[in-house]
Amino acid sequence: MAMRSIRFNPAPALDKSAATTVHEWYQDRTGAFSAGFWASEPSEIEVSYDEDEFCVLIEGTVELTDATGHTETYEAGASFLIPSGFTGTWKSVTPVRKFYVVHLPKAPAAAPA
Repeated sequence: MAMRSIRFNPAPALDKSAATTVHEWYQDRTGAFSAGFWASEPSEIEVSYDEDEFCVLIEGTVELTDATGHTETYEAGASFLIPSGFTGTWKSVTPVRKFYVVHLPKAPAAAPA
């Protein structure tokens, strides 16, 4: 099987009937690694990450507030990582478009009984 690179389209069609649009362009055979495009209108949601996510913000402004109340602001052109275990608030201050790469860490092996 030949492997090919995947070109990310920075302006895919948006789902006008939904608050968010997701285009997953790649997922490995295990389902633990994926990459794609995500967009949203201004909104604020509580988040709890089981996965590690690397983001490249194409458009908009995002505020990430962790469980202690610390806020980081990211604007178009910024790249950032949200680690597995992060809990807090994701606020899309303006309409947002991002590329993402997600890795779901392997669950720890169960201890022998």
